[in-house]
Amino acid sequence: MLANYLIGLREGLEAGLIVGILIAYLGKIDRRDLFGRLWFGIGIAVAVSLGVGALLTWGPYAMTFQAQEVLGGVLSLVAVALVTWMIFWMGTHGAGLSKELRGQVDAAVDRSWFAIVLLGALAVGREGIETALFVWANVSGGNDPVLGTTGALLGIVTAIVISWGISRGLVRINLSVFFTWTGLFLILVAAGVLVYGIGDLQEASVIPGWGTHAFSLVELVPPGSWYGTLLGGIFNFTPEPTWAQVVAWILYVVITTTLYLGMLHRRRRPASAPAPAAAAASAPAVTPAAAS
Repeated sequence: MLANYLIGLREGLEAGLIVGILIAYLGKIDRRDLFGRLWFGIGIAVAVSLGVGALLTWGPYAMTFQAQEVLGGVLSLVAVALVTWMIFWMGTHGAGLSKELRGQVDAAVDRSWFAIVLLGALAVGREGIETALFVWANVSGGNDPVLGTTGALLGIVTAIVISWGISRGLVRINLSVFFTWTGLFLILVAAGVLVYGIGDLQEASVIPGWGTHAFSLVELVPPGSWYGTLLGGIFNFTPEPTWAQVVAWILYVVITTTLYLGMLHRRRRPASAPAPAAAAASAPAVTPAAAS
């Protein structure tokens, strides 16, 4: 439940910030007449996201067991890819998000009335589909679907309240710190979903190695224990992973965390001042006539 709550909170806050920026800018350029079109596009995005969630929940029941395992494994890998992309995208575009969205609004206003609808649908729909897919993948790992869905909904509601408070100046939050730490946490959550997806593909005989465990932690972390349930619910922890799952988890966590921390370091590193010699060489020459 905690992992899904965090997913809903992060994705919902991203969507809330985007909607707040779009509404504020339309008001600033005195185009409040476009509010209805923007909200219509946002409504389409919400409906599509709910439809994706419903399709993922009830669609696979009509399939064979092997087909369900293949679908679950592939969609889990897609969810990991989307969340990883989202983590890095927010890290690189967060600082210039407002300027980027304002440029998109200007372009949409100049095109047609439907462009604003499309902008609202795409801006929010991406976050909604990512949330639906990742929550489904996390719940499919054996977590309680009711608790998982409830956690995601509570996260989204919390994000709406925070976004409203930020827009009204009632809530102050260091978004850079928030997205940094939630990004690191979601890397671990995504690694667990990756392990689950590989397990599904192995069980469907798409990837070899199912049934051969790399090691067993059953005695240390019994499946029925409270901490085993907690680790399984948050990180999709399995006490008896296969070698493919172990290698995939290590490679994903090490590579993704290294790239993510490196990106944050480059973004926060202040631009070095030009050397005196270089500054003197780049300075415009002053002619006697100009000096006089």
